[in-house]
Amino acid sequence: MTIRVRRVAAACALGAALTACGAPSAPHASRPAPSAPSAAVSRPPTLAPGPAGLTPVFKNGPRVDGKTVALTFDADMTADEGPRAAKGEHFDNPQLIATLRTLKVPATVFMTGRWADEYPAEARAIGRDPQFEIANHSYSHYAFTGDCYGLPTVSPDRMKADVERAYTAFKKAGVPNAMPYFRFPGGCYDRQALKTLSAVGVTAVQWDVVSGDAFATDSDAVAQQVLEGVQPGSVVVMHCTRSAAPATERAVRMIVPELRKKGYRFVKVSELIGATDRHR
Repeated sequence: MTIRVRRVAAACALGAALTACGAPSAPHASRPAPSAPSAAVSRPPTLAPGPAGLTPVFKNGPRVDGKTVALTFDADMTADEGPRAAKGEHFDNPQLIATLRTLKVPATVFMTGRWADEYPAEARAIGRDPQFEIANHSYSHYAFTGDCYGLPTVSPDRMKADVERAYTAFKKAGVPNAMPYFRFPGGCYDRQALKTLSAVGVTAVQWDVVSGDAFATDSDAVAQQVLEGVQPGSVVVMHCTRSAAPATERAVRMIVPELRKKGYRFVKVSELIGATDRHR
Protein backbone atom coordinates (compact mmCIF):
# COMPACT_ATOMS: atom_id res chain seq x y z
CA MET A 1 0.00 0.00 0.00
CA THR A 2 1.04 3.59 -0.43
CA ILE A 3 2.22 5.43 2.61
CA ARG A 4 0.74 8.73 3.63
CA VAL A 5 2.24 11.90 2.21
CA ARG A 6 4.02 14.18 4.64
CA ARG A 7 5.81 17.41 3.91
CA VAL A 8 9.35 17.23 5.24
CA ALA A 9 12.65 18.85 4.40
CA ALA A 10 13.91 18.47 0.86
CA ALA A 11 15.30 14.97 1.11
CA CYS A 12 12.07 13.22 2.16
CA ALA A 13 9.08 15.23 0.99
CA LEU A 14 6.73 12.36 0.29
CA GLY A 15 5.41 9.33 2.08
CA ALA A 16 6.71 6.18 0.45
CA ALA A 17 4.04 4.69 -1.74
CA LEU A 18 3.77 0.94 -1.58
CA THR A 19 1.30 0.45 -4.44
CA ALA A 20 1.36 1.12 -8.14
CA CYS A 21 0.10 1.73 -11.63
CA GLY A 22 -0.08 0.13 -15.00
CA ALA A 23 -1.86 -0.51 -18.29
CA PRO A 24 -2.42 -3.31 -20.83
CA SER A 25 20.83 5.84 -26.85
CA ALA A 26 23.70 4.61 -25.77
CA PRO A 27 23.97 5.32 -22.05
CA HIS A 28 27.13 5.86 -20.06
CA ALA A 29 29.08 2.64 -19.69
CA SER A 30 28.36 2.45 -15.97
CA ARG A 31 24.64 3.07 -16.40
CA PRO A 32 22.61 -0.14 -16.15
CA ALA A 33 20.59 0.39 -19.32
CA PRO A 34 18.15 -2.47 -19.73
CA SER A 35 18.99 -2.99 -23.37
CA ALA A 36 21.44 -1.67 -25.91
CA PRO A 37 19.69 1.12 -27.85
CA SER A 38 20.03 1.43 -31.57
CA ALA A 39 22.26 4.02 -33.12
CA ALA A 40 19.17 6.05 -34.05
CA VAL A 41 18.16 6.52 -30.42
CA SER A 42 19.73 9.57 -28.83
CA ARG A 43 21.15 9.47 -25.35
CA PRO A 44 18.60 10.61 -22.75
CA PRO A 45 19.52 13.90 -21.08
CA THR A 46 21.05 13.62 -17.62
CA LEU A 47 22.60 16.06 -15.19
CA ALA A 48 26.31 16.23 -14.53
CA PRO A 49 27.49 14.66 -11.26
CA GLY A 50 27.28 16.85 -8.20
CA PRO A 51 30.11 17.91 -5.89
CA ALA A 52 32.64 15.13 -5.26
CA GLY A 53 31.02 13.13 -8.02
CA LEU A 54 27.79 12.53 -6.11
CA THR A 55 24.66 11.45 -7.97
CA PRO A 56 22.96 14.64 -9.21
CA VAL A 57 19.48 15.45 -7.88
CA PHE A 58 16.78 17.02 -10.07
CA LYS A 59 13.76 18.68 -8.49
CA ASN A 60 12.20 20.90 -11.14
CA GLY A 61 12.90 22.39 -14.54
CA PRO A 62 13.64 26.02 -15.42
CA ARG A 63 11.05 28.51 -14.28
CA VAL A 64 11.70 30.76 -17.29
CA ASP A 65 11.50 28.27 -20.15
CA GLY A 66 7.77 28.40 -20.83
CA LYS A 67 4.86 26.86 -18.98
CA THR A 68 5.83 23.20 -18.88
CA VAL A 69 4.90 20.68 -16.22
CA ALA A 70 5.72 16.98 -15.78
CA LEU A 71 3.22 14.60 -14.20
CA THR A 72 5.02 11.62 -12.69
CA PHE A 73 3.44 8.46 -11.33
CA ASP A 74 5.09 6.03 -8.96
CA ALA A 75 4.40 2.38 -9.78
CA ASP A 76 5.24 1.00 -6.38
CA MET A 77 5.23 -2.56 -5.16
CA THR A 78 7.52 -3.82 -2.45
CA ALA A 79 9.50 -7.01 -2.66
CA ASP A 80 7.28 -8.75 -0.08
CA GLU A 81 3.82 -7.83 -1.37
CA GLY A 82 3.42 -10.81 -3.69
CA PRO A 83 1.04 -12.64 -1.33
CA ARG A 84 -1.28 -9.63 -1.30
CA ALA A 85 -1.31 -9.54 -5.08
CA ALA A 86 -1.99 -13.27 -5.15
CA LYS A 87 -5.05 -12.69 -2.97
CA GLY A 88 -6.43 -10.17 -5.45
CA GLU A 89 -5.09 -6.79 -4.38
CA HIS A 90 -4.48 -4.63 -7.44
CA PHE A 91 -1.18 -2.79 -7.54
CA ASP A 92 -1.91 -1.37 -10.98
CA ASN A 93 -4.36 1.13 -12.44
CA PRO A 94 -5.05 0.55 -16.15
CA GLN A 95 -7.83 3.16 -16.13
CA LEU A 96 -5.40 5.90 -15.17
CA ILE A 97 -3.04 4.98 -18.00
CA ALA A 98 -6.01 4.88 -20.38
CA THR A 99 -7.09 8.34 -19.23
CA LEU A 100 -3.62 9.76 -19.80
CA ARG A 101 -3.71 8.30 -23.30
CA THR A 102 -7.16 9.72 -24.00
CA LEU A 103 -6.11 13.16 -22.75
CA LYS A 104 -2.83 12.89 -24.69
CA VAL A 105 -0.75 13.66 -21.59
CA PRO A 106 2.86 12.47 -21.70
CA ALA A 107 4.09 11.20 -18.37
CA THR A 108 7.01 9.55 -16.60
CA VAL A 109 6.33 6.38 -14.63
CA PHE A 110 8.79 5.56 -11.85
CA MET A 111 8.45 1.81 -11.60
CA THR A 112 9.80 -0.72 -9.14
CA GLY A 113 11.29 -3.88 -10.54
CA ARG A 114 8.98 -5.94 -8.34
CA TRP A 115 6.01 -4.25 -10.02
CA ALA A 116 7.40 -5.07 -13.47
CA ASP A 117 7.76 -8.69 -12.39
CA GLU A 118 4.12 -8.75 -11.26
CA TYR A 119 2.69 -6.95 -14.31
CA PRO A 120 5.10 -7.58 -17.21
CA ALA A 121 2.53 -7.04 -19.98
CA GLU A 122 1.51 -3.69 -18.50
CA ALA A 123 5.12 -2.63 -17.97
CA ARG A 124 5.88 -3.55 -21.57
CA ALA A 125 2.84 -1.64 -22.89
CA ILE A 126 3.81 1.51 -21.01
CA GLY A 127 7.48 1.21 -21.92
CA ARG A 128 6.76 0.79 -25.64
CA ASP A 129 4.30 3.67 -25.81
CA PRO A 130 6.12 6.86 -26.91
CA GLN A 131 3.71 8.90 -24.81
CA PHE A 132 5.38 7.53 -21.67
CA GLU A 133 8.82 6.86 -20.30
CA ILE A 134 9.74 4.39 -17.58
CA ALA A 135 12.29 5.31 -14.93
CA ASN A 136 13.73 3.40 -11.98
CA HIS A 137 12.12 3.39 -8.53
CA SER A 138 14.34 0.59 -7.14
CA TYR A 139 13.57 -3.10 -7.24
CA SER A 140 12.26 -3.65 -3.74
CA HIS A 141 10.91 -0.21 -2.74
CA TYR A 142 12.96 -0.44 0.43
CA ALA A 143 14.38 2.81 1.76
CA PHE A 144 17.90 4.00 0.99
CA THR A 145 18.16 5.73 4.38
CA GLY A 146 17.02 4.92 7.87
CA ASP A 147 13.83 6.37 9.36
CA CYS A 148 11.97 6.67 6.06
CA TYR A 149 8.26 6.32 6.83
CA GLY A 150 8.74 2.92 8.39
CA LEU A 151 10.04 1.28 5.22
CA PRO A 152 12.52 -1.57 5.45
CA THR A 153 15.97 -0.42 4.42
CA VAL A 154 18.54 -1.46 1.86
CA SER A 155 22.08 -1.65 3.21
CA PRO A 156 24.65 0.53 1.43
CA ASP A 157 26.39 -2.51 -0.02
CA ARG A 158 23.12 -3.60 -1.70
CA MET A 159 21.89 -0.24 -3.05
CA LYS A 160 23.62 -0.42 -6.41
CA ALA A 161 22.51 -4.03 -6.94
CA ASP A 162 18.91 -3.14 -6.06
CA VAL A 163 18.78 -0.41 -8.71
CA GLU A 164 20.41 -2.62 -11.32
CA ARG A 165 18.02 -5.46 -10.48
CA ALA A 166 15.13 -3.15 -11.35
CA TYR A 167 16.63 -2.43 -14.78
CA THR A 168 17.00 -6.18 -15.29
CA ALA A 169 13.32 -6.65 -14.43
CA PHE A 170 12.33 -3.99 -16.96
CA LYS A 171 14.37 -5.71 -19.64
CA LYS A 172 12.81 -9.07 -18.79
CA ALA A 173 9.34 -7.55 -19.09
CA GLY A 174 10.16 -6.22 -22.55
CA VAL A 175 10.69 -2.54 -21.75
CA PRO A 176 13.05 -1.41 -24.54
CA ASN A 177 14.71 1.73 -23.15
CA ALA A 178 14.18 2.52 -19.48
CA MET A 179 15.47 5.97 -18.63
CA PRO A 180 18.62 6.66 -16.57
CA TYR A 181 16.54 8.35 -13.86
CA PHE A 182 16.03 7.10 -10.31
CA ARG A 183 13.50 8.08 -7.67
CA PHE A 184 14.36 7.14 -4.11
CA PRO A 185 11.61 5.20 -2.31
CA GLY A 186 9.87 7.68 -0.04
CA GLY A 187 12.01 10.41 -1.57
CA CYS A 188 14.49 9.71 1.22
CA TYR A 189 18.21 9.95 0.55
CA ASP A 190 21.42 11.14 2.14
CA ARG A 191 25.01 11.76 1.07
CA GLN A 192 25.89 8.09 1.49
CA ALA A 193 23.11 7.03 -0.88
CA LEU A 194 24.12 9.63 -3.46
CA LYS A 195 27.73 8.52 -3.23
CA THR A 196 26.85 4.83 -3.52
CA LEU A 197 24.68 5.32 -6.60
CA SER A 198 27.21 7.49 -8.40
CA ALA A 199 28.59 4.34 -10.05
CA VAL A 200 25.19 3.60 -11.58
CA GLY A 201 25.18 6.80 -13.63
CA VAL A 202 21.61 7.90 -12.93
CA THR A 203 20.08 11.28 -12.21
CA ALA A 204 17.98 11.21 -9.03
CA VAL A 205 14.56 12.75 -9.63
CA GLN A 206 12.57 14.35 -6.82
CA TRP A 207 9.65 16.81 -7.24
CA ASP A 208 8.42 20.23 -6.18
CA VAL A 209 4.67 19.49 -6.07
CA VAL A 210 3.22 16.80 -3.79
CA SER A 211 -0.25 15.81 -5.00
CA GLY A 212 -1.38 14.27 -1.72
CA ASP A 213 -3.08 11.43 -3.60
CA ALA A 214 -1.76 8.62 -1.41
CA PHE A 215 -4.76 7.15 0.44
CA ALA A 216 -6.85 10.12 -0.69
CA THR A 217 -10.50 9.60 -1.52
CA ASP A 218 -11.31 13.24 -2.31
CA SER A 219 -10.28 13.85 -5.91
CA ASP A 220 -11.23 17.53 -5.67
CA ALA A 221 -8.75 18.06 -2.84
CA VAL A 222 -5.98 16.30 -4.76
CA ALA A 223 -6.66 18.38 -7.86
CA GLN A 224 -6.73 21.59 -5.86
CA GLN A 225 -3.41 20.83 -4.18
CA VAL A 226 -1.75 20.22 -7.54
CA LEU A 227 -3.29 23.26 -9.22
CA GLU A 228 -2.22 25.51 -6.36
CA GLY A 229 1.33 24.16 -6.35
CA VAL A 230 2.28 24.01 -10.02
CA GLN A 231 4.74 26.54 -11.41
CA PRO A 232 6.57 26.55 -14.75
CA GLY A 233 8.96 23.61 -14.76
CA SER A 234 7.21 21.75 -11.95
CA VAL A 235 7.48 18.01 -11.34
CA VAL A 236 4.30 16.61 -9.76
CA VAL A 237 4.49 13.34 -7.84
CA MET A 238 1.39 11.14 -8.00
CA HIS A 239 0.56 7.45 -7.85
CA CYS A 240 -1.33 5.10 -10.11
CA THR A 241 -2.84 2.38 -8.00
CA ARG A 242 -6.31 1.05 -7.51
CA SER A 243 -5.88 0.03 -3.89
CA ALA A 244 -4.19 2.99 -2.24
CA ALA A 245 -4.65 6.04 -4.44
CA PRO A 246 -8.22 5.62 -5.69
CA ALA A 247 -8.82 9.33 -6.33
CA THR A 248 -5.89 9.89 -8.70
CA GLU A 249 -7.56 9.11 -12.02
CA ARG A 250 -10.50 11.41 -11.27
CA ALA A 251 -8.11 14.13 -10.10
CA VAL A 252 -6.11 13.90 -13.33
CA ARG A 253 -9.30 14.47 -15.32
CA MET A 254 -9.70 17.76 -13.44
CA ILE A 255 -6.05 18.80 -13.35
CA VAL A 256 -5.25 18.44 -17.04
CA PRO A 257 -7.90 20.76 -18.55
CA GLU A 258 -7.38 23.38 -15.87
CA LEU A 259 -3.62 23.54 -16.40
CA ARG A 260 -4.12 23.67 -20.16
CA LYS A 261 -6.48 26.62 -19.70
CA LYS A 262 -3.63 28.33 -17.85
CA GLY A 263 -1.32 27.73 -20.80
CA TYR A 264 0.64 24.77 -19.45
CA ARG A 265 2.12 22.12 -21.69
CA PHE A 266 2.64 18.60 -20.33
CA VAL A 267 6.06 17.03 -20.85
CA LYS A 268 8.05 14.07 -19.64
CA VAL A 269 10.81 14.44 -17.07
CA SER A 270 13.44 13.94 -19.76
CA GLU A 271 12.36 17.17 -21.46
CA LEU A 272 12.65 19.14 -18.23
CA ILE A 273 16.08 17.70 -17.51
CA GLY A 274 17.20 18.52 -21.03
CA ALA A 275 15.99 22.11 -20.62
CA THR A 276 17.76 22.39 -17.27
CA ASP A 277 21.02 21.18 -18.80
CA ARG A 278 20.75 23.76 -21.59
CA HIS A 279 20.31 26.57 -19.05
CA ARG A 280 23.53 25.67 -17.20
